[in-house]
Amino acid sequence: MKRAKKIARRLRRFNTLRNQIFIAFFLAMLVILGIAGGFTYSKVSSLLKNNAEKHIKQTAIQASGRLDALMTQVDSLTAQVAGNPFVQQLLLDEVDGRSATFNERQALLQVAGSYQAYSPGGEALELYTNTGKLLFPLKEGQLDIRVDPRYIEEADKQKGRLVWIGIDPENSHSVLAIRRVNLFERWFSPGGYLIARIQRGYFQLNERTTVDDSGESILLANDQGELLGIGDTASGTDLTPLLNTKKQTVTFQGEDYVLVKQYSEAANWTILILTPVQYVTKGLSVLRTVLLAAGGFGALGFLILSFVLSTMLTRPIIQLIRAMRKSRLGGVLMPNPEPVSTTMEMRELNYSYNEMVHHINRLIRVVYEKETLQSRTELKALQAQINPHFLFNTLEAFNWSLVDKGEDELASLVVAMSRLFRYIISNPEKDEWVTVADEFDHVERYLKIMSMRLGERLEWEIDLDTEAARVPIPKLLVQPIVENAIRYGVESKIGKGLVSVKACLADDKVRIEVADDGQGMNEEELDVLRKAIRTGTSLTTASTGVGLINVERRLKLYYSGGEQSGAEALHIDSARSKGTTVSFTIPLDGQFSREGGISGGPNDIDR
Repeated sequence: MKRAKKIARRLRRFNTLRNQIFIAFFLAMLVILGIAGGFTYSKVSSLLKNNAEKHIKQTAIQASGRLDALMTQVDSLTAQVAGNPFVQQLLLDEVDGRSATFNERQALLQVAGSYQAYSPGGEALELYTNTGKLLFPLKEGQLDIRVDPRYIEEADKQKGRLVWIGIDPENSHSVLAIRRVNLFERWFSPGGYLIARIQRGYFQLNERTTVDDSGESILLANDQGELLGIGDTASGTDLTPLLNTKKQTVTFQGEDYVLVKQYSEAANWTILILTPVQYVTKGLSVLRTVLLAAGGFGALGFLILSFVLSTMLTRPIIQLIRAMRKSRLGGVLMPNPEPVSTTMEMRELNYSYNEMVHHINRLIRVVYEKETLQSRTELKALQAQINPHFLFNTLEAFNWSLVDKGEDELASLVVAMSRLFRYIISNPEKDEWVTVADEFDHVERYLKIMSMRLGERLEWEIDLDTEAARVPIPKLLVQPIVENAIRYGVESKIGKGLVSVKACLADDKVRIEVADDGQGMNEEELDVLRKAIRTGTSLTTASTGVGLINVERRLKLYYSGGEQSGAEALHIDSARSKGTTVSFTIPLDGQFSREGGISGGPNDIDR
């Protein structure tokens, strides 16, 4: 365990910014070199293969032309046999119902021999009647047994043209071809069939031979994938995968080859030319060596360059770290004002650090002065605590004096004013939150005091649900709305004005509504008011109350609905000559924090 920790500490010593930059640069360059080398190698290899394919294609075209010439020669000889007068007469007699005699069939040997002399690859000819009976050579046989019936159907479709069958099922060293013999004197009607058996070596393309030192192989295959060449290497191999593939490079008998195919329509056969990939890409070995050598020298160069570059980048940072350590050991001291660095970023970093040190020094002085000022302020606050008690005691003295004189109405107003002051001036840290019932009591005291100034012009209604009375609410949240209702609703109206204050439960929330029956606002004035509340901009410069903006801010501060939803916490409805209604809802249990404060001073909204 101790050894592992020791190794971990040693590894952490090497986990520096310079080493990280060095390793990152070096690995990045290695990746770039690898990708570039691999891309170059791949492109050159593909180019060599394409060029080789073009040359092999020419060889395939030449081989295909030679194959077509040989097939044309066989086609010409068999056509002459089919048109021989003796053959025509013999087959005509068979069609008329007269069977050929033994001597007539034996005479076909001389006819076949005369034509075979002109075809060195021809081994034998076979003549069948229209019904498939063997006429020549002199033995028993049937055409549909000798060859696949589909080739007979194909010969009928070709109407006398030569059809190449493939390897002779009775002799694997021969290739068969069939054609229908048409009777000239019967309007070229079918008279029989002629089969030619040719040696496989006649085409000189059908065995795997080495053309040169390239190891190139030429294979001849029919549409069934049978190898038509002679040779032990590829005998019995199914060439169907080579015929069906569209790839340039194939694997055949465990070796990779570049494949070129040339189709012969005359026989429905395909010439396959296989050239070893190793021969095609033999020049790549030199390229591979060059790329490896270049990559090695490049990696060495990048190694040195990465080390130098990482050192250049991290040296100014190391100097700045040393300056910070000196500053930490000696308190908060300024480092060297101009460290040696030629980069804009490092100069800016050093400048920012110097500014930070200056700022910290200034903050130390400010904090010290604030601590001193706070001590003095606390002393003055202790001395000033006598003033509220003096005010409350004085108001109590007025109350008892008025009671002794029988001025009960004035005495009740003095008591209301005294309780109102106690509600407002009390310690905010202890009484920031009150119940809805306490807030409504404060509103009622405020209305009583305002009725002393407005007299019979002011009427009010207070409706409070019992369940909503116990819900906590921030102090002085409803009274500013009531003050606005009196100032811009009742006072601006001729005659009596009614202010209605209600609180009820709705959907697990407490809805508080303050309404007046004053002159109200039109839609344009209402939009201006809503925009001012939303943006926090006062409409007047002589505002004295807490105001609707302050109420809006406090609702968004203490409750989650206003800030997160983006909507106004206060909902205002108004109509000209009908009055204004201001309402808001608070959750039963959704305030942010009862310790939060409100930034900014009081604001008011003129309507």
